[in-house]
Amino acid sequence: MRLLIVEDEKRLAISLARGLTAEGFAVDVVHDGLEGLHRATEGAYDLVVLDIMLPGMNGYRVCAALRAAGNEVPILMLTAKDGEYDEAEGLDTGADDYLTKPFSYVVLVARVRALLRRRGGSASPVVTVGALRMDTAARRVHLGDDEIVLTAKEFAVLEQLALRAGQLISKAEILEHVWDFAYDGDPNIVEVYVSALRRKLGAAVIRTVRGAGYRLEAL
Repeated sequence: MRLLIVEDEKRLAISLARGLTAEGFAVDVVHDGLEGLHRATEGAYDLVVLDIMLPGMNGYRVCAALRAAGNEVPILMLTAKDGEYDEAEGLDTGADDYLTKPFSYVVLVARVRALLRRRGGSASPVVTVGALRMDTAARRVHLGDDEIVLTAKEFAVLEQLALRAGQLISKAEILEHVWDFAYDGDPNIVEVYVSALRRKLGAAVIRTVRGAGYRLEAL
């Protein structure tokens, strides 16, 4: 899952990015409202963490502009303000959730995961594909009765495939959602992680469609 953080408090933004990256997300960070709007419009993000008090363009306007353009990316608003009218204004402009600073990092991660599950059309954090079960909240994977230990990146690649099980997903789509904007390495890195997943889950779980991408099959 690829996230965009738009936050002008650089220490907070960097701290959030490090934590969310450790959770297995690909994270991009910008510190200006105009740049945030540009990046959110141009990038393939699964969720935007958006501060309200920003230079260039405030979070309300960024959110409203995205919604006016038909962009339905989930938006979690952050603000140092406190009060029901501020929250109402944020939600009225199209934000999906609202968190007042200072906040617990654990709560932020829980809100992020809840919004991502909601976007995927499921209230449950557990994704089941045949004998494969992924708990996206606990970050655990089982194949039948066996627990499979995955790295954060392996989990993120598998999550992309599992959320669209049975569908063909291109290498470019996986790169967009699992690696951040700054990644300029070899796109064949996807093949490395798919091979690692096959070693752990079995070769038949992930099917390669030559020249097109990958498909997660139910066993």
